[in-house]
Amino acid sequence: MMIDKEMNMTTFDFGYGPVPAHQHSHGGGWVADTAKVADTAYVGPDAQVSGSALVSGSAQVYGDAQVFDNAQVSDSARVSGNAQVSDSARVSGNAWVFGNALVYGDAQVFDNALVSGSAQVYGDAQVLDDALVSGSAQVYGDAQVLDDARVSGNAHVSGSARVTDNAWVYGDARVSQEDMFIEMNGKRYKLVEVE
Repeated sequence: MMIDKEMNMTTFDFGYGPVPAHQHSHGGGWVADTAKVADTAYVGPDAQVSGSALVSGSAQVYGDAQVFDNAQVSDSARVSGNAQVSDSARVSGNAWVFGNALVYGDAQVFDNALVSGSAQVYGDAQVLDDALVSGSAQVYGDAQVLDDARVSGNAHVSGSARVTDNAWVYGDARVSQEDMFIEMNGKRYKLVEVE
């Protein structure tokens, strides 16, 4: 934190040089003056909200979490630990992004979904309902993980693939709508739609 006595302005360095900023009244975390954080939201003392980000409702950003660029965290959603939400990503409902997880691009995490560990959700991907993405898993492209589905380990779900119901994708599995194959444990399995 720096106080410019000539301009009577407080600044904070979010990692790209000092910018005008203030500490949020509910939690004391740093908020760039270009970002918008509702009085009803919580920004913990070590958390940061910068760029044109929006944190609204009763959303919580805490730990060393960062929300930046044009990202939005709303409703009762939480971003914590070392997690980052950036670009134009959205986290809403009762969703929770934590650990070292990254949500970016135009990705959306909502409802009661969880993204944890070092997982990444990006592109136009969606994680919703009671779904979980964890470990070092990646969900990207136009992929969707929903219902009570789980994606974990080093698994990748991409393209326009949908992982639904109680499905688990784990290990080094790769699921992509384009090629309609799953690779697991060194073997390749063709997906066949059954009606």
